[in-house]
Amino acid sequence: MTTPQHKIGSGFGAATTAAEVLRGTDLTGKLAIVTGGYSGLGLETTRALAGAGAQVVVPARRPGAAREALGALDGVEVDELDLADLDSVRAFADRFLASGRDIGIIINNAAIMACPETRVGPGWEAQFATNHLGHFALVNRLWPAVASGARVVAVSSGGHRRSAVRWDDVQFERGYDKWEAYGQAKTSNALFAVQLDAFARESGVRAFSVHPGGILTPLQRHLTQEEMRAAGWIDEDGKPVNPAFKSPEAGAATQVWAATSPRLTDMGGVYCEDCDIAEPGSADTAGGVRAYATDPEQAARLWRLSAELTGVDAFATSA
Repeated sequence: MTTPQHKIGSGFGAATTAAEVLRGTDLTGKLAIVTGGYSGLGLETTRALAGAGAQVVVPARRPGAAREALGALDGVEVDELDLADLDSVRAFADRFLASGRDIGIIINNAAIMACPETRVGPGWEAQFATNHLGHFALVNRLWPAVASGARVVAVSSGGHRRSAVRWDDVQFERGYDKWEAYGQAKTSNALFAVQLDAFARESGVRAFSVHPGGILTPLQRHLTQEEMRAAGWIDEDGKPVNPAFKSPEAGAATQVWAATSPRLTDMGGVYCEDCDIAEPGSADTAGGVRAYATDPEQAARLWRLSAELTGVDAFATSA
């Protein structure tokens, strides 16, 4: 059965930090993979998981920068991975599988946002390719090492409300809009969790997507100061002014909660926010998740397209 898309009363909220989510939790013996786990929310996620005893593998496009950022943390290792390059994804997965270790948590955290029009691989739109297709290929290639009882968390965003999957022009070949492209990529992250959960739950593995909340991190690297001021995010001095924005420690909390909370045992396939399952949302609501981002038919369709594009599908016999 799928999990109803409604709050469960987790006892946590928007201001909860990742460390608070894990207070009293012992993750000793569990291995987590956190993409982009050396910057912004990823760094806070890695810090919280390692602090609770997990071994954390951080695949990074800039491994030198990752090692510098993570150098003081015990139980963390860095490897190279460029999600926009499927050969790099395969190479990382092969190296990890050769280590013979089991995976207890995967958090697809790395992302790019609102970048100028960029093409990668065979001409794919970069946000869809990096945020979705790279993670799709990664999880499918790592699947032989994913242990029963594991959780996979896809970091989506409230930005999914900007666009459903544009089935008639997924790669934005007929005009590019950086925010619609970001929205489609984040909708794709949510749909990935829906379909992965449908396939994987028979193996004891559950998948979730999460909206971390609004947080100022290096994710905004492609936005100008003028754009962020116009959006009401920062003031003239570059300081945050939006009262709804979270700290990085609170922004990391929902993905850590989804990856570890015993309240989610035997649940999956849902979109979470503020350390709880989100309510359904609409064009008239500020929060929640749009129906198109949790629709099983669209999730199955996206999975088929992603498998065709990447040439990888660990569940081909199930499709």
